[in-house]
Amino acid sequence: MDSRKDRNKKLYEDLAGADKGKLFARRQITQESNYDPQWTTEDMETLPDEGQTPTARRTGGKQPPQGPGPSSNGKAPRPKKPQKRKKHRFLRFFVKLILLLLIFCVGAYFAGKWTANQGADMDKQEAITFNGFKNSDGSSNILLLGSDSREGENARADTIMVLQLDGPAKKPKLISFMRDTLVDIPGVGQTKINAAYAYGGAELLRKTLKQNFGIECRYYTIVDFQSFESVIDTLFPNGVTIDAEKDMSKNLEVPIKAGKQQMDGLTLLQYARFRMDEEGDFGRVRRQQQVMNAVFSGMKNPLVLAKLPFAGGKVMGEAATNLPMSYLLKNTISIAKGAGGVDRLSIPVDDSWSYGVDYAGGSVLVIDQDKNQKAIKSFWEK
Repeated sequence: MDSRKDRNKKLYEDLAGADKGKLFARRQITQESNYDPQWTTEDMETLPDEGQTPTARRTGGKQPPQGPGPSSNGKAPRPKKPQKRKKHRFLRFFVKLILLLLIFCVGAYFAGKWTANQGADMDKQEAITFNGFKNSDGSSNILLLGSDSREGENARADTIMVLQLDGPAKKPKLISFMRDTLVDIPGVGQTKINAAYAYGGAELLRKTLKQNFGIECRYYTIVDFQSFESVIDTLFPNGVTIDAEKDMSKNLEVPIKAGKQQMDGLTLLQYARFRMDEEGDFGRVRRQQQVMNAVFSGMKNPLVLAKLPFAGGKVMGEAATNLPMSYLLKNTISIAKGAGGVDRLSIPVDDSWSYGVDYAGGSVLVIDQDKNQKAIKSFWEK
C-alpha cells in the first residue's frame, strides 16, 4: 500500500499535467467560495488528518471561530432576534401603573361621594328628567347651573354656562349666558333666560338653549353655592389665585380688596356673584369666567390633580347631575389641557344687543339672534 507521501506526490503530478479548465470546470473560484490564498502546494505535501482543515493545520490543530457564512441553500443565515425582555418589562410596568391609577381614581371618587352623602348640613339635590343629546360632531356639552338653594324651589338660575370637553379642539370651551338675555322659552313666551330654570328646571333650559342658540346639551350639573364652597376648599386648601379687579363690599358676606390674592371657597363665590356696580351682569359674567379659568389653571399642581377624583365624587354626591364618571375619566387629558387656559365666550357677543323691557317691565337684553348663533358656531369650530 502506498504511503501518504506517495499519494500526495501522485496527486500533485496529476494536477500539474491535467487540463485545469476541464478538471475544475464545475468549481469556479468566486468571492463567495472558501478559497484560501495562503494555501500552497507545499501544504498539500503534508495534508492534515481527515476532519481537519488546512487552516487548523496552520493554527496548531485548533479551529478558529467561524463567522456567519452562507448556508447550504446559498442564503445567509438570519440574525437572531434581539431579546425583548426589557421592552416587555417596561410594558408590564406601564400597565400596572395605569391599573393602580384607575383603582385610585375610582376609590377616591366613591370616597368623595360617600363623604357628601354623610354630610348632615348638605341638602342633596335630587336628580331630574333631562333628555339630552350628543352634538352632530359627537361631542357632549355639559349644562352648568348655579343656583342659590336658599331662594326656594322656584329660584332662577344665577349662573348659566355650557362646558364642552370633547369637541374638535380637545380642550375645555366655555360659553356663559347673561341671565337677563331675552329669549323665547318654549311654552312660556319671551322673557329672561334664567326664568326658564324657574319654570321647568334644567330640562326646559336645555330646550331654550336649543331653540334660541342651536346648542344641544347631553349632560347637566346643578351646583348650589354651599356645594361650590365645599368643592373649592377640598381642591384648594390654600385658596385659588385671583387678581381681583376692584374693591368689593356691597351686599357681600366677605369684603374683597383689589389685587392678586388667594381666595377660599366663600370669598371666591362672593367675587363671582358680585354685580353691584356700573357693569351689572356683564361684569359678573366676566368674573365668573375668570374664576373658572383660575380653577382649571390651578390643576397644574399635581396635588390638586390627585384630589380631583375625590372632589368630583363630592360634586356628584351633593349636586343634581347625570354626568357619568366614565365621561370625566375619558376626558382627563382635555381637562389637563385646561390648565393652560380655557377658551371662553360670553353671550350676547359685542355689538349684538340693546337694552329693552319685558312683559313684566323688567330690564332685558334684546339680542341679534342670528349674529350670536354664528358666533357660537365659530367658537365651537376654531
